[in-house]
Amino acid sequence: MTRFKKIQNLLGKWFSLPWYPVLFGAYPVLALMAVNVGQIKVEAGWRALLVSLLFAGILFIALRLILRDWNRAAFLSTLWMALFFSYGHVYITLAEKVKDFDYEKWLLIVWLALAVLFVIWAVRKSPASPLALNVIVLGLVVSSLWQISPTVQKGSAHRVGAENAPVDENLTRPENPPDVYYFILDSYAREDLLKKAYGYDNSVFLEGLRERGFYVAQCSQANYVRTELSVGSSLNMSYLQDLDPAFTPESIKRRVLWDSYQHSAVRYNFESLGYTTIAFVTGFAWNELDDADVFYTPPPFSAGMTEFETLFLDTTLARYAEDAGWINTDEIMGQNFRDRTMLVFDSMDDIARMPEPTFAYIHVISPHPPFVFGPNGEYTNPADFWNEEKHYPADLYATGYQNQLTFLNQKMLDAIDTLLSESKTPPIIILQGDHGPWLQPRDRRMWILNAYYLPEHQDKLFSKISPVNTFRYIFNAYFGGNYDMLPNVSYFSPVPKLYEFSEVKNNCK
Repeated sequence: MTRFKKIQNLLGKWFSLPWYPVLFGAYPVLALMAVNVGQIKVEAGWRALLVSLLFAGILFIALRLILRDWNRAAFLSTLWMALFFSYGHVYITLAEKVKDFDYEKWLLIVWLALAVLFVIWAVRKSPASPLALNVIVLGLVVSSLWQISPTVQKGSAHRVGAENAPVDENLTRPENPPDVYYFILDSYAREDLLKKAYGYDNSVFLEGLRERGFYVAQCSQANYVRTELSVGSSLNMSYLQDLDPAFTPESIKRRVLWDSYQHSAVRYNFESLGYTTIAFVTGFAWNELDDADVFYTPPPFSAGMTEFETLFLDTTLARYAEDAGWINTDEIMGQNFRDRTMLVFDSMDDIARMPEPTFAYIHVISPHPPFVFGPNGEYTNPADFWNEEKHYPADLYATGYQNQLTFLNQKMLDAIDTLLSESKTPPIIILQGDHGPWLQPRDRRMWILNAYYLPEHQDKLFSKISPVNTFRYIFNAYFGGNYDMLPNVSYFSPVPKLYEFSEVKNNCK
């Protein structure tokens, strides 16, 4: 018998066994991970995957003991799992489409009836061939793994992710290199917008910055309207239109965008200068620099569950665990956001004391929703600020935003004081909004906070400087760079056409 024939026989025997129910238990988790690829870390799904596999195995064995037939047990357990794992998806779809009808009661009745019919089907009819079902389920799992796989393929950290990233190999590190802290304060608006939209007076915070030596660019605008576009542009010191051929008006793909965000020209330059890179978990996989030299993340499962686990729970029949009061997914999500935010501020002293020069990319998801901080840092339930459809009414959004902004201001001034007092060489500190708050007119969504602490090099800053020029200016001033300053232009683009740009004028005076 040839070697090929032996392998063929072995596979034939293996695929004739009904192992597909256990593998099917993995599919719903993997499929949900694939749908959310880029938004979650792969490791966020491991615990859900393990529980799902155990559930599948236990159900399969229990039905085998009852039915005394492996094939029938495999078939029925798979049918029941299909009901269990699909329930939440159907429920969510009906919630979006059907109004003023008690679909929940009828959906449960239908699912119960199907469960009974499946028992009759499995007992009275000969079950389908294990070979065919093994192949189908294996194909589903492999397909999901293929979609997930790019998120776990990591190249060298010291690289760039865009074709035209403007790296400079001739930069020089000064004798006493300053630490560089780049704070992205998500959705942080400019002073005039805060006053117009909410009647919020932010002058105390801004004066606090100026007293500490900051320059506040009073007429600054974001270059783009979404985080991934805005910060991707800032970290690559370029407009996306010029950065990579992938960013065409027809495209809706984000793989190159996310890669250029995580492996940017700014990061490359600092790594080339011998800087230690520091980053923090944000809860959004696509903007986490998790291969930085130092990556801060809270203890695993500090809130009991990850956001992915609550999402997975919501797509299954187990969603009723929340109705029973066993868990509160909104509070879990809120606590995870609180933990990540507080980790940033609790780490400032440690970072400032690091002996080596550091480039810290610090993306704080605040004052952006979810709204989990009161004005003095007290816990607020994020669900208190949205309606039944989980949309933010303007008045509740305004309240939550201002509460979170007030607390963020306090923590930022404390963090700045720590960085200034603990640094032997005066550091470089940038505070930047990536875009303005939600529910604002198109032009105002570009109005952002943009403040710089640049010791001995603030003389050429100006009120309309935009984030795309931030690091061009810094590399020129401190590291002997030769970057041209770009025109300060803002671009709006719709969803899903992220790269279909139209210019937004800066009329600030």
